Amino acid sequence: MKKWLLLLILCANVRLYAQQRPQYTQYLLNSYLLNPALSGIENYTDVKVGYRQQWAGLQDAPKTAFVSAHWALGDEYLWPNALSFETDGNDPRSRSYTQNYTASPAHHGVGFVAVTDKAGQLTTTSFDISYAYHLQLNNQLNLSLGLAGGISRVAIDINALLLENPNDPALNNAASARLLPDLSVGAWLYGANFFSGISVQQVLPQKLNFSGNTEYNTGKQVPHVFMHSGYKFYLAEDLNITPSVLIKYISHVPISADVNVKMGFKDRIWIGAGYRKQDAFNMMAGFNINHLLNLSYSYDITTSTLNQASKGSHEIVLGLLLNNVYKVVCPQRQW
Repeated sequence: MKKWLLLLILCANVRLYAQQRPQYTQYLLNSYLLNPALSGIENYTDVKVGYRQQWAGLQDAPKTAFVSAHWALGDEYLWPNALSFETDGNDPRSRSYTQNYTASPAHHGVGFVAVTDKAGQLTTTSFDISYAYHLQLNNQLNLSLGLAGGISRVAIDINALLLENPNDPALNNAASARLLPDLSVGAWLYGANFFSGISVQQVLPQKLNFSGNTEYNTGKQVPHVFMHSGYKFYLAEDLNITPSVLIKYISHVPISADVNVKMGFKDRIWIGAGYRKQDAFNMMAGFNINHLLNLSYSYDITTSTLNQASKGSHEIVLGLLLNNVYKVVCPQRQW
């Protein structure tokens, strides 16, 4: 068997062991990818376009591309409180801003996420639309509840596989892609300096097989649980640091934990670092260019046995702040 195929099998086994959903390093800046309850959390239409190259240097390693957008419904997003900036330059990252923070009024939010994820000869493409309702619990606290539904297409490039038996019964129907329904639910509690949320993706377990023979119909999608929390501390008026943790639980798989620290200066630049248990260290940086654009990049240093073949993982994300009537430069309710 050729060496590249051995590496491909190793790559696929490690990936399936970790999780069925794509991996993201910059989830802190776009937690909407993990939790539909963030739909419409900002005062503007939040658009993100991203690309991730997992384990660069490893042939047929996973590649993920996504576009997401979410916004509040109606004109309620123009709420007249501390988030309603009348002029440019107000900094929602400053200590004085959070001291005058008021919760947003109750409102609805919607959005969508489109993702394509290719690992070896397996490609998964999904499209989901989301809805959330944001409750105002008191003057400084909101709770949002959300759900998302859509469809996933899972396909194998059978022509790219090197098989010992071309008529392998486990893949006798691999030429036909699988269309599977999808459902996610989530909750998100947030205030001026903290956030905490829980979500479940792939709520509806679906069989995943490429054979007409029931003997091989044992593959399936399983629910993924994400628990995410963080708190922002101030080192100075315009300098803050936000430690956060993301716990991922998947049945029959060891619990995964991401720990990150992000430091921001005013509303313009930020840097960060983190560790993913038994997987990688990461470094991140971002720049809020103006009230329309922001750009961020992260690099993962592989710590698992894959580091013998991998040159690390790269992820880049471009953000757009559309319908940004108050011309804010940075996200106000995401950290």
